[in-house]
Amino acid sequence: MTDAELIVACKSRQPKAQELLYNRYAGRLMGICMRYGASKDEAQDIFQEAFIKVFEHIHLVQQADTLNAWIKKIVINTAINHYHKHLKRYTALPEAYIETEYDDSHTKIIDELSHEELLKLVQLLPAGYKFVFNLYAIEGYTHQEIADLMQTTESNSKNQYAKAKKALQKLLADKFGVMNSH
Repeated sequence: MTDAELIVACKSRQPKAQELLYNRYAGRLMGICMRYGASKDEAQDIFQEAFIKVFEHIHLVQQADTLNAWIKKIVINTAINHYHKHLKRYTALPEAYIETEYDDSHTKIIDELSHEELLKLVQLLPAGYKFVFNLYAIEGYTHQEIADLMQTTESNSKNQYAKAKKALQKLLADKFGVMNSH
């Protein structure tokens, strides 16, 4: 079944079409949820909530070639809403992970990390850093777009991204013994 046929069938609330849509997109969307969630359980909550929204609003999709981007946007917005709703639960890294200067020796290590290892390191970031890092470095949003999504300022987005990079450098240094050159 093509995406165009799938959209029409889902708009008619056909259970088999909904199941097919779910199965077609579940893997990559769960990966997105894992990047934003603080735990696997939280990622699953975001995932489930996002798919409910997908099925509730599938009637808004007009063109099949926009389906993937449309669903991805719902997942990211659901993760951001979840973050805002549960902000008080998130913990921060110690200041030492943010204030220290590091050299660029970490870039070689990043190239050698598997996707899973990098995901685990990003998961250790405080939620605000993690969201901005994911949105900017992985999803390709601009800092102004991130500011609009996260209900903050562009300069705060840039600051959060810089701090996320420093924290990742510290995590890499701790994991792989990369020494600080300063």
